[in-house]
Amino acid sequence: MLADERAAAVDLAHLNRYTAGDLTLNTEILRLFQKQAIDLVTQLHHCLDTADSNGWFEAAHSIKGAARGIGAFALADAVADAEKIQPQDRAKAQAALATMKSRAGLVHMFIDSYLR
Repeated sequence: MLADERAAAVDLAHLNRYTAGDLTLNTEILRLFQKQAIDLVTQLHHCLDTADSNGWFEAAHSIKGAARGIGAFALADAVADAEKIQPQDRAKAQAALATMKSRAGLVHMFIDSYLR
């Protein structure tokens, strides 16, 4: 992974437009995002295991909105693609989940470095 990929994982200028560049607020929002993303990826795994289409869509939709809110556009795009997949198509759903997790990992690394 390149430092450029990690740096591009979150568009801070986008986030700063909503927070007026308030570092305390940015920190709070990014921490909330991290927790929410972890919880929702866990839900996606459960939905994949139980072939729950509605749950899959709702969890993916939530991650997509949260990712766009903080400026994690590459993650949001991957989740938008996954949102259209039915978990009954296990191979496609697993591939989409792997892509989401990869992009989410970059976002988490960005946030971790931002919070230091």
